Amino acid sequence: MKQDNTRTAQLTLEGNVYTLPIVEGTMGEKAIDISTLLKETGYITLDTGYKNTGSCTSTITYLDGKQGILRYRGYDIEDLANNCSFVEVCYLLLHGELPDEEQLRSFKSLIERFALIHEDMIHFFDHFPSHASPMSILSVMVNSLCNYYPEMSNDPMEDFDITSTRIISKIRTIAAFSYKKSMGHPLVYPRNDLSYCGNFLNMMFDKSVRPYVVLPEVVAALNKLLILHGDHEQNCSTSTVRLVGSAGVNLYASIAAGINALWGPLHGGANEAVLEMLETIYADDSNFQKYINKAKDRNDPFRLSGFGHRVYKTYDPRGKIIKKACDEIMNVLDVSDPLLDIAYSLEEIALKDEYFIERNLFPNVDFYSGIIYRALGIPTNMFTVMFALGRVPGWIAQWKEMREDPATRIGRPRQIFIGETAREFVPLHNR
Repeated sequence: MKQDNTRTAQLTLEGNVYTLPIVEGTMGEKAIDISTLLKETGYITLDTGYKNTGSCTSTITYLDGKQGILRYRGYDIEDLANNCSFVEVCYLLLHGELPDEEQLRSFKSLIERFALIHEDMIHFFDHFPSHASPMSILSVMVNSLCNYYPEMSNDPMEDFDITSTRIISKIRTIAAFSYKKSMGHPLVYPRNDLSYCGNFLNMMFDKSVRPYVVLPEVVAALNKLLILHGDHEQNCSTSTVRLVGSAGVNLYASIAAGINALWGPLHGGANEAVLEMLETIYADDSNFQKYINKAKDRNDPFRLSGFGHRVYKTYDPRGKIIKKACDEIMNVLDVSDPLLDIAYSLEEIALKDEYFIERNLFPNVDFYSGIIYRALGIPTNMFTVMFALGRVPGWIAQWKEMREDPATRIGRPRQIFIGETAREFVPLHNR
C-alpha cells in the first residue's frame, strides 16, 4: 500500500474545502482515506452494508470482480486448484508462501497430531437434539476448544502455529462426528495414513459392515472444493472474524463467530438453495423453461439460485473450475443425476440469453458445488459445514493479519440516528 502524495481528494462542506489523502493498493485499487473526516469536519460517512467501504488493508486475497480474477497471496486460483492440495493452500494462506517439501512435511505432521478431539468433547454430541443443525454443533464445538486448549489466553501469537493447525485439523473431525451422531452410527476416528480430505471422507462414510474405499478422484474433487472456498476477501463471515477478533477475543471464539455468520442463507447457504431449486424444478416435470421465465418476471419473487454474484460482474472464476470438476467426478462415480441435467440446461440457456448476459447473471461457485457434494453422499444440511471447512484457513489468516497490524483498533462502526428526539419522561400512573 502506498499513499499518493501527488493526488488528493477535495471535499467541500459548508463552504470549507478539506483535503483527503488517496491510498493505492499494489493492484491499482484506489481509496480515499477518511479516517480524519469526523475530527476535521464533524461528519461521518453513511454506507449501508459497507458496499463501498474498505475496512482494512490486506495481503491475503486479491479479487477483481470485473475481470473475474481471484488470487491467494498472488497465485491465481486456477493454478492452486489444479496443482495443490488443500493442506498446501492452508499453509500458503497462513504463512504467505507455498511450502517447500520440509515445511509441508512438518505442517502435515502437526495436522496429523491434532486430528483427535478430547474424549470429553465427544459426550457433547449426545446432548444435542437429533434435529440440531450441523452448523450450530460446529460453532459450539469450535468455541469449546478454548476450554481444552487455553494457551492463547496469554500470548495469542506465541503458539499461533499450533493453535491454527489444531483448528484446521479438528474441525473436520468435529464435522464428521456430528454427521455420524446424527445418523446414529459409531464414530470413525482419524487415520494418519490418509490425507486431509481422505481422512474426512473416511470418518464420514466408513462402516464396519462396509468399509469405505477412498478414491483418489473423489479426494481430488474435495481438495478443489475446499481450495476454492479458502478465502474471498472481506465477505460477511470474514469481516465478522476480524470485527470480533479486534476486541481481543481468542482465535477459537472468533472462528466460531465466523461460522455463525456463514450459517446465513444469504452467505454460506447458497449451495443448499441451488439444490433445493433444482429439486423444485425436477418435481415440476423438469420444466426448467418455466423457471427461466419466472426469473425474468419482475413481479415474480422467484430467483435462480447460483447465478450472479455480489462482487463478480463476469463468470465467477471458481465456477469454471468447479464445473469441470463436476463433470469429472460424475464420470468417475458413474452417477446419473437428473438434477445435474437440469443444471446443465439452465446454464446453457443463461449463457446465451440476453437477459442474463446483460445482468451478469453467470453461474457461480455454488451452482455446481452442491451437485458434487450430493454425488459424494454428503447430505444437504452438511453443505454449509463443507463451506466452513474450506474457509477456516482464510479466517485464521485474516485474524492473524488483523492482530499483527499495528493500525488495528477495536471495530466500532458509526450510525445516523433517526429515532425520537429528546422526550419528557411520563411516570407509569400517568401513561
